Amino acid sequence: MRIKNKEITAAIFDMDGTMFDTERLRMKMLKQASLEQYGKTIPEQLLFDSLGLSSVSAKQLSLQEFGPNYPYESIRKRADELEVSYVKEHGVPVKKGLFEVLERFKRNEVLLAVATSSKRIIAEEYLRDADVYKYFDVVICGDEVVKGKPDPQIFLKAASGINCQPESCLIFEDSENGLLAASRAGGLPIYIKDIKDARPDIKEKAWLPYESMTEFLQDLRLYTKKYPLPTLNEHFPQNNNQLAAGIHGFGAIGGGYLAQVFSHWDGYTRPGTIIGATRNENLRNMVNAFHCYQVNYESLAYAQTIRNVTLIDMDQEDDMISMYLKSDIMALCLPEKAFRKQSMMTAKGLLARKEAEKDPLTILVILNKLHAASYVKKQIKKALLELTSEQIADEILSETYFCETVVNRMVSAIPKEELLKQIQRKLNSFKDSVADTEHLKKSVISLKGITRILKDISYIQTELSRVNLELFRSEPDMTLYVGGTSPVVPYLRQVKIMEDIFQMQVIKNRLSNGTHAIIAWYCSLLGYKSIGQGMGDERILSFVKRMMEEEIKPTLIQKNPDYEEYINTFTKNFIKRCRFSFKDPVTRVGRDPIRKLQHKERILGTMAMVNATGTACPLLEFGAALGFYYGITLRNPEDRESITLRNLYRQTESIEKVLTYQGTLEGKPCRFLDPETDKEAITRISVWFHKLMKESISNPA
Repeated sequence: MRIKNKEITAAIFDMDGTMFDTERLRMKMLKQASLEQYGKTIPEQLLFDSLGLSSVSAKQLSLQEFGPNYPYESIRKRADELEVSYVKEHGVPVKKGLFEVLERFKRNEVLLAVATSSKRIIAEEYLRDADVYKYFDVVICGDEVVKGKPDPQIFLKAASGINCQPESCLIFEDSENGLLAASRAGGLPIYIKDIKDARPDIKEKAWLPYESMTEFLQDLRLYTKKYPLPTLNEHFPQNNNQLAAGIHGFGAIGGGYLAQVFSHWDGYTRPGTIIGATRNENLRNMVNAFHCYQVNYESLAYAQTIRNVTLIDMDQEDDMISMYLKSDIMALCLPEKAFRKQSMMTAKGLLARKEAEKDPLTILVILNKLHAASYVKKQIKKALLELTSEQIADEILSETYFCETVVNRMVSAIPKEELLKQIQRKLNSFKDSVADTEHLKKSVISLKGITRILKDISYIQTELSRVNLELFRSEPDMTLYVGGTSPVVPYLRQVKIMEDIFQMQVIKNRLSNGTHAIIAWYCSLLGYKSIGQGMGDERILSFVKRMMEEEIKPTLIQKNPDYEEYINTFTKNFIKRCRFSFKDPVTRVGRDPIRKLQHKERILGTMAMVNATGTACPLLEFGAALGFYYGITLRNPEDRESITLRNLYRQTESIEKVLTYQGTLEGKPCRFLDPETDKEAITRISVWFHKLMKESISNPA
């Protein structure tokens, strides 16, 4: 591969301080060992001054500080024991970004080597424990060379071991001695700053200097291939990175779509964990039992497993703040009403990040609302002002990346009753499958016995994997359209960056949001329980096709000629998706008629758009009549907005007065049509409504 016009065939990595954050760990353990054996901890400055020195020079500094009786060797030995013990319990502290760097090198056919001053027995244990040993073609250790750094011998031996000339090798180092050795070897030194910065005269020897491994990763991304949009049945990356992705609102879109976007990540690695927040206690318990679940794509008879998932309670403040602190990207997947109540949680999470000096967070705003990011920021600022000063609030908002989105996928959650039956069936199957492994308790410890135990354990693991729960049903549309700037989003494989995301939001809003509700209302009128069932009725199918093809689509193309291909494709796919949405309940899609019938919103806004071009829209007007009829006649008696709309109709005793109502409903401003500018539309919608009420409907298609 080529980086900055240099042909790169290999990359050689120092270990301590470069790949692993062991220098800080070492300092901590030396302090503890000194306190145990000498009664005094080692001053921070002494440890700092000892970095990069040989053991002889470091010992001299310690004796100067504490005197000739200081048990230097014994303390070092005890520090070694403490470090090994820590690593066994907690793992090797890996520098953030390392996995992604190694994966990108490997996938782009760059040979990899380790050149460390550590002994082989320690180096191999650390490399295996950190799960990076598999990446390296050669490992050269300090006990295999005569001369240590700053002598170039170890790097020359590493380059020779992978049959590469040093001048085509990147050499990653964090210390002054390492930089000198890399430079003297004739390689291309990459300086990764650790605890102690190198002196300017030595730092100048670096071909490229970086403050961190993640900063180098940003550059590396420019020179490594970007994977295209994945196919639905393409495997997620097998190797994890050190990132965490949060989903604030783990519902159908969050769990059934955004979790997949995060799992594909950039095609090289995937987040080490996906943290989802939900109030659904049963869902939390089920997912946390296995940390995985399935999404079913019924139109293709294909299921996909999402792994590395942990769910938390949306109402537990400490857990929510922790999610915001840990996450490198956050998907905000909440309805408008729900986010108003949750904005304080988001505000507290962002304030905690600010106080902890964490990197700015990227938030994907998944709200089915125009100008959603502005709305979200307004709500967050309102909450922040209850917690901190306006200056801090403004700083937090300016440092956070708010990215608006357009989601074209339809997703639904598995109904609770069906999910319970699914769990019972799978658990019974698991119980029956492993019943014959009781002999595990009686197996003798012999080669034959151990082999049988391993076989049985493997069998149980296989059966456990089959208990995987199907939580969501989804259509296969892959692309997530995103607007706004962020250092993370452009590299997500399933994302397409849009310069004018607002226009995409308008197009999607006009094409599908109102249309989807109208379909549900019409399905309800004709007695269908699901969208797919209703779309099998030629009356509904013909009506929807005509409404989209004759009224909505031509107007959108006229207003947005650059988006004609997208509009045509979306219209075709939307009708197809609805036709196969047999498990998408009419009650779910048709809910909240007041919100959907507001002035300038989904249906009435689309009517105004069409009328503005001089085009009549009788089918949309019929759709609006269906919405008012759906709510006023209480087709879904559990829908709160329907109850409110029916009460308004009873109070006014006139559909015309409902259509021209301006006031508040459920404590919020409400407005439908304007009595003057919409006078003719009001008359036509009223006529349709009265026909519906008399049950003398004739098909407008």
